[in-house]
Amino acid sequence: MARTGRARQPEDMTAPAEPSGAGVPIASARGRWILLTTVLGSTMAMLDGTVVNVALPRIGEDLDADLAVLQWTVNAYLLTLAGLILVGGSLSDRFGRRRIFVLGVVWFAVGSLLCGIAPNAGVLIAARALQGIGGALLAPGSLALIQASIRAEDRGRAIGLWSGLGGVGAAVGPFLGGWLVDGPGWRWVFLLNVPLAAVCVPVALRHVPESRDPQAHGRFDVAGAALGASSLGLVTYALIEARSGAPAVIVAAVLGVLLGIAFVYVERRRPDPMVPPDIFASRLFTAVNLVTLCVYGAIGGFFFLTVLQLQVVSGYSALAAGAAMLPTTLLMLLLSARSGELGERIGPRIPLTVGPLLCAAGTLLMLRVGPAASYVSDVLPAMVVMGMGLVALVAPLTSTVLASVDPGRAGLASGINNAAARVAGLLAVAALPLLSGMGPESYRSATQFDAAFGRAMLWCTGAFVAGAALAWATVRSPAPEACHPQCHTYCAVSAPPLEPREESG
Repeated sequence: MARTGRARQPEDMTAPAEPSGAGVPIASARGRWILLTTVLGSTMAMLDGTVVNVALPRIGEDLDADLAVLQWTVNAYLLTLAGLILVGGSLSDRFGRRRIFVLGVVWFAVGSLLCGIAPNAGVLIAARALQGIGGALLAPGSLALIQASIRAEDRGRAIGLWSGLGGVGAAVGPFLGGWLVDGPGWRWVFLLNVPLAAVCVPVALRHVPESRDPQAHGRFDVAGAALGASSLGLVTYALIEARSGAPAVIVAAVLGVLLGIAFVYVERRRPDPMVPPDIFASRLFTAVNLVTLCVYGAIGGFFFLTVLQLQVVSGYSALAAGAAMLPTTLLMLLLSARSGELGERIGPRIPLTVGPLLCAAGTLLMLRVGPAASYVSDVLPAMVVMGMGLVALVAPLTSTVLASVDPGRAGLASGINNAAARVAGLLAVAALPLLSGMGPESYRSATQFDAAFGRAMLWCTGAFVAGAALAWATVRSPAPEACHPQCHTYCAVSAPPLEPREESG
């Protein structure tokens, strides 16, 4: 995110201050507490996407909801998260990373509680939007707290542990979500966050030192954030409700585009914009973000529809559908480090081309998954090939983003890339049902959904191939000399990892 600073020991700590410049050793009790609370916080936000996807059919059945409600259940969260995640990083720098992190965890937990007790679809969607705001506050601060609190010589190990433990959580998430849906019920997918927050918050307040960026200055780009989020919201509404053909859909689409143009205009004119236009002067940065839009849109659409296909068409339980996702995240957990090392040696062009093509092959293999599909012969090959594609893609993509700008803007570049990935997933979840001809009640009919799923997978395949073609045609610069530790083991499929800024002066 924007403007996350170097580790400094401020004066307002609740725990005893470390010697100036020393930081906290990771092997100390306090260092382990810091690691625990940051892992818990990031895991809450990381798990949300995959776990909720598994619960969607039961949510629709219990709330008597159509497909649009399921789309909004995913997209209300993505909308506020993508629109505000850069603002969350700036707030952390200005008002204190621990303070904003704790606020985000509490906000996320309250949103989760409201989701868990939601009496109807409207309340659920509103609560999901609140969850996204909490995620935008806590996600930037999780890694930044390690960067600011742990002493320099232990920081690489701490970040590696943070991402590795988070990867285990990401791998277990869909399985846990399926077990909760089949057992206590879908509401516990959300309520589970409440006890996690109850542990995370007091640990953070007691053991994590407060820190902020003393160089953070200027006014917040409230206008930019409002215009960006409003534009995304209106376009998403138009895509989801386009089947109705109502005049409001056309009005929303036009307003969304106009607000998007206004967002670009405002960002060009402001002295301290949320998304500085000049960062796109780097051709490599622009190219990698275009690749990100293609591949993460396809990834978001793939996982959103696959868990529905497995339950609606293939007859899998929620637990079985969640477990079906395990090979993808396990492969990322086990092999991402080697992928990052390979990308350092051969450069990003080949990984960013081969990775999306492997993902495209995995998507095409999903066309074999229909009624009574065998997991071993039909589902597993698709998940393994998809996982290998993500292994090849994620670490080199993140490293290339960080290498494409000046070191002092690496955090901002990472935040923009992370937001771009979430916007891509948001638009894919909104657009794919429309493009594939899914009606409001399609997910209640195995035959209708199966036919539309096949068409949607072809759209996803096209997006992956477009991403590969863009990478081959535009990515030329070598990968950075060293891939950051969190790039090596990061296992979430919703977006690339966030990177805090570390200043050199």
